[in-house]
Amino acid sequence: MPKQNLQARGPVDGVLEGHAGLRVDGERLLGRLEELGKIGADPAGGVTRLGLSAQENAAMAYLRDLCAEAGLETETDPAGNLLLHRPHTRRGAAPVLLVGSHVDTVVQGGRLDGAYGVIAALEVLQVLHEHDVDLPVEMVAVAFANEEGALIQTPFWGSRALCGSLEDGLAAEDRAGRPVSAYLTRAGGSPERLQDAAWPPGDIAAYLELHIEQGPSLERLGVPIGVVDGIVGRTILDVEVVGEAQHAGTTPMADRRDAMVAAAEIVLAVQRAATERAVCATATTGYLEAHPNVTNTITGTVRLTVEVRDTDPGRLVRGEADVREECARVAAASGCTVDVRASMRSRPVSTAPPLRDAVRGAADTLGLAHLTMPSGAGHDAQIVALVAPIGMIFVPSKRGISHAPGEDTDPLDLVHGANVLLHSVLGAQAAAADRI
Repeated sequence: MPKQNLQARGPVDGVLEGHAGLRVDGERLLGRLEELGKIGADPAGGVTRLGLSAQENAAMAYLRDLCAEAGLETETDPAGNLLLHRPHTRRGAAPVLLVGSHVDTVVQGGRLDGAYGVIAALEVLQVLHEHDVDLPVEMVAVAFANEEGALIQTPFWGSRALCGSLEDGLAAEDRAGRPVSAYLTRAGGSPERLQDAAWPPGDIAAYLELHIEQGPSLERLGVPIGVVDGIVGRTILDVEVVGEAQHAGTTPMADRRDAMVAAAEIVLAVQRAATERAVCATATTGYLEAHPNVTNTITGTVRLTVEVRDTDPGRLVRGEADVREECARVAAASGCTVDVRASMRSRPVSTAPPLRDAVRGAADTLGLAHLTMPSGAGHDAQIVALVAPIGMIFVPSKRGISHAPGEDTDPLDLVHGANVLLHSVLGAQAAAADRI
């Protein structure tokens, strides 16, 4: 809800009174997750619902329909984010407790990453509405647009727009060079008013996000709830290796400037940054495109991405520097030119201690064991942390699989997580009110 707040209701003291027995509708939650997973279901497996694509638009439409049936109201902001709120709220009155995640996926991703947090936020909002629960700091649910950046190459698009940190947003495009503006219009956004998606400082009292862990720790330990204390930082580098395309049979090996060979050395060097040299937590080459990509032609150009992650800002910087040094070394040895450009940087962030306490208190109320842990994946929460305190809740991921068709979580854990989110919203009222 850009440049708007929602009316605060009721005193902070005693907000939990009479609501200890409140629970989400588990069957409704699981049914909606199943239905949402059908939107963008990939014939090759998993879900392909890329940000700002027709499939993400269909998912947003599904959410709007659910809200209409539940008596809730929705709004699509200029960046394509979908905001959900109760009808009694009014604009321009007080900061809100924002709760949500995203509904887009990577190519052949899973059905829970992001989507679970949005469906759970909707479920919590609906339960509060059905039981007419007065909140001193009103809750607004959000489905952020294009968190993954798999189609339009700008990860955290929606949360960055909402937080006023989306620089040169209209310069974003897909890998074929098509501009974001056409996609945004079809998503119900407004390219000419993109800057209006930014909320004024202070409009978000706090932010909560429920998510699958995307790693194996909770399942291995048999713990149903993770209390996130920090989120990893992330740097994405776009690397272009330019050699010379020549005949594969007639060009002597010593005379070649083979971009594919140079790129292969870079890929291995990236891996060693996080293993042998251990300058950062993880380093990954996730995308590679070769030209002319012909069997009997030496590769002339390779484009690839490098992603470096760490929870320590200094190590994140050292990881990027190490990759750049290795690219320069490969360029000098191969005779190819190697251009490195940073396309995205997000800093490591810590969650707010009062919100961690609210999550722990919610888990304790529900009799659920919990583990304090970091997040190795990036989330919209770390963008919102630029403007407001954040809290995150994890539930176990089966075998730690995510961003793949095998992504799954036990249904009972999904319901447990949603109930923890519900009681965290109630328990976070004092923390959120302190920001008003």
